[in-house]
Amino acid sequence: MARKKKEVCPPLALWLVTFSDLVTLLLTFFVLLLTMSSMDNAILTKVTLHTADLGLLDKRGSGRVTAKERLVVELMEKPWEVMDKKQRIKDLLFPDDVLPEEINKSELDKNVEVLAKPDGVALVFTDKLLFEPGSAELSPRGEFVMDRLVPMMMHTPAPVNVAGYTDAAEDVADPYALSGDRALAVLTFLVEAGVPNRRFSLSAYGSHAPVTDERGLPVESPMNRRVEILLKTARPVGGYQ
Repeated sequence: MARKKKEVCPPLALWLVTFSDLVTLLLTFFVLLLTMSSMDNAILTKVTLHTADLGLLDKRGSGRVTAKERLVVELMEKPWEVMDKKQRIKDLLFPDDVLPEEINKSELDKNVEVLAKPDGVALVFTDKLLFEPGSAELSPRGEFVMDRLVPMMMHTPAPVNVAGYTDAAEDVADPYALSGDRALAVLTFLVEAGVPNRRFSLSAYGSHAPVTDERGLPVESPMNRRVEILLKTARPVGGYQ
């Protein structure tokens, strides 16, 4: 009887074991990456910008800030230093190289004032610089002057009060209405230029708040017919609401 030939077992494909382990590890790795990339993004929903000389800026000021704008904002946030640096503020806001032909530096200095207030800094502009006589519509010069304030105002979250004033020298039927209309014209321009409307308040004082001398007595001055833009940068404890 012939001997039965023993069957030979084919070699095992052991490399498949190693390959399956590698595929499993890769799958685990990619699942881990996916998990990390889909983490809760709540901590990233608010981004603030901090600079050494400007402090915290909200999203309105998160764009490109020029050196001049940074310095103006810094000065505005220190009302106690305004009296020593008000000419510096004027020069930063209205440098010679940007003034149009119809506004010279001497006239600008006479018709712009910077005042320290208990709650911030006021930029004061005469009607001569902003309006035609008896008018409540911003002149081209007035629009230029207001436009120069917009970049600075966009980089500080401070509330803003716009107040209008007249005097008895203006022959108008209702001084309060004229002062209010002029303040509203300035406010409207700034809002249309991009400054958030919610930051503004408006006041109209007519002819009953003239400029006074050191003794507190009223004096005749072009500044009696003015618009004051008060940036309330002297924050009370707890900040602004």
